Amino acid sequence: MKIANSVALVTGAGRGIGRHLAGQLVQRGAAKVYATARHPERVAVPGAETLRLDITDPASVAAAAAVATDVTLLVNNAGVATGADLVSGDMAAIRLEMDTHFYGTLGMVRAFAPILAANGGGAIVNVLSARSWFSGGEGDAYSAAKAAAWSLTNGVRLELARQGTLVTGVVLAAADTDMMAGYDFDKPDPADVARAALDGVEAGRLEVLVDEWSAMVKASLAEDPARFYRETAHPG
Repeated sequence: MKIANSVALVTGAGRGIGRHLAGQLVQRGAAKVYATARHPERVAVPGAETLRLDITDPASVAAAAAVATDVTLLVNNAGVATGADLVSGDMAAIRLEMDTHFYGTLGMVRAFAPILAANGGGAIVNVLSARSWFSGGEGDAYSAAKAAAWSLTNGVRLELARQGTLVTGVVLAAADTDMMAGYDFDKPDPADVARAALDGVEAGRLEVLVDEWSAMVKASLAEDPARFYRETAHPG
């Protein structure tokens, strides 16, 4: 997947990682970049074309797909962090996590898979989280939703291989964005996250582990989980 001359669509491009993804796509020579957000007037990415999109609204997804019929690279970055616990948290917040990270991402994949096929296959990048693989004892609706998104990524990768679409999962612990402003630990620059993601898709990688924390968490899955939760001071 070559970014130069591609046509990319980035969800959640109003701030954070999404804004950097859209900006770097422009800088790398993408022929067109759709920078999408629920409030496109807040998107500030020079050289990109803004587009209104709420991935939790099927009608909004369909409308975006009807406009962006030339897309060859879909970047599913939009996310939410409600802080809801699973047992005592508000069910509406828990559903919002799933509607965003699982159903919203899946809706985008389903809407754009035929477009990617018609345009030669292309690629999908899903921005995931190391919390796909562990829970923190609070805000675990996010972990559950990201775990579902990771499994979704692995599933659609196999289903879309037959049409020549690369599906790359990008996993990070956290980035220094507004969403993570309340957490006090070292966080990578979102520009570095965007760079790693785009380098990964150009290299044809199935999964990009952005930081050492994500690599450590994934490696721990082969061990007794008691060791991880006992010995590791984990972020978020």
